[in-house]
Amino acid sequence: MTMPEPETLQKDARQHLIVALDFPTPEPALKLVQSLGESVLYYKVGKELFTAAGPDVVRQLVGMGKKVFLDLKFHDIPNTVAGAVKSAAALGVSLLTVHALGGSKMLKAAADAARESASKPTVLAVTVLTSMSQADVSELGIAGTVEDEVLRLAGLAIGAGCGGIVTSAHEAPKVRQSYGRSFAIVTPGIRPAGASVGDQARVVTPSDAIRAGVSHMVVGRPITAAPEPQQAARAILDEITAAL
Repeated sequence: MTMPEPETLQKDARQHLIVALDFPTPEPALKLVQSLGESVLYYKVGKELFTAAGPDVVRQLVGMGKKVFLDLKFHDIPNTVAGAVKSAAALGVSLLTVHALGGSKMLKAAADAARESASKPTVLAVTVLTSMSQADVSELGIAGTVEDEVLRLAGLAIGAGCGGIVTSAHEAPKVRQSYGRSFAIVTPGIRPAGASVGDQARVVTPSDAIRAGVSHMVVGRPITAAPEPQQAARAILDEITAAL
């Protein structure tokens, strides 16, 4: 199962929204999915929920007809990552993440494993985490700006055959300018106007993300912690629709 083609942004706003199920147990996550109904197609399962609930929660979501973004950021030797990708593909996930800093051999092993699987999930290479500022990147001994590092890692990932990258929308326009539109750009740290930024450092609004060339955006607390999650999701979908 693959993502919609990123070359032309889809008119169905639901194809661009991924709701992050950042819950410590599966019960509230699945309850939220049921309450959102057909409003949301994609859901992210990250380290917190997967560690607590394991692969069963992924199977349940897929069984409900939802598309799963498995965000475990695999980062290991190529053979180990390839095996992890095969296991994720067998669960029926649509998207999964690996760390671009794993290098071209690891990235190619991941992309090849996904391509050879029956479900063919899209492999997304994480560039620079959206919680990281320029000071954080410099602290790691990385020369240049955040944008420089994102562009370098994006080129590495695309060259290795990955189907897309994960980065902030701040860097998305330059990535599109440098490498085109034949791959996905998935952006966390999306916050509607006026919402709290939480622990994110490089945030944008949904409409800004679409205009920057982002194909898919991950939204968590603005929906999951809202008094009326379906109303919050609908407001974001309306903002995406207006920007398409």
